[in-house]
Formats: sequence, structure tokens, C-alpha cells
Amino acid sequence: MKLEKEFVLREIAGDYVIIPVGKTVIEFNGLITVNEVGVSIWNMLQNEVTFDQIVQGILNEYEVEESVAREDIREFLDKLIDGGILTEDKENGEE
Repeated sequence: MKLEKEFVLREIAGDYVIIPVGKTVIEFNGLITVNEVGVSIWNMLQNEVTFDQIVQGILNEYEVEESVAREDIREFLDKLIDGGILTEDKENGEE
């Protein structure tokens, strides 16, 4: 998985948001609000990473059941994919 467009993570009044920068502002109208887990995932996505590596990172950082982590991570990543922010390579061990 890798980020495709220019986006930055910012903390605004105690909330974390992912916002577009540069020419991406024209293509992506809006922002994405994320929680602390979303921030952790976003930070992992700064490097090319697989779904399983993200799951393992979250399991190492938070007390959560693996099945719950996988479902929540998939939902978050799907939002990023739907927004054109993230692409994934199905051949690299990802679901």
C-alpha cells in the first residue's frame, strides 16, 4: 500500500484531520477526521506497507483483538482507497 496524493495530517483543536495540499485541493474537496489509531495507521502509510504489517503495528501498539483490528483497519483503508488517497497491491500479502 502506498499513498498516492498529497495529503497531510494536522491536529486542529484536539482533533486530527487529513487534508489535501497543492493541486490535490482541487481534486479532493474535503477532509478526513481520524482518531489516534487512524493517526498510527497514517504514520505507517508514510512508507510502503502491507495490510498485515499495519495490523501487526496496531496489535503491538493497542490492546485489541486481531479480528476487530483487521475489520476496523480495512474500513479505514477502504475510505482512503475510495477517496483516491491510497492504492494497494493485492499481490503483496494483503487482503
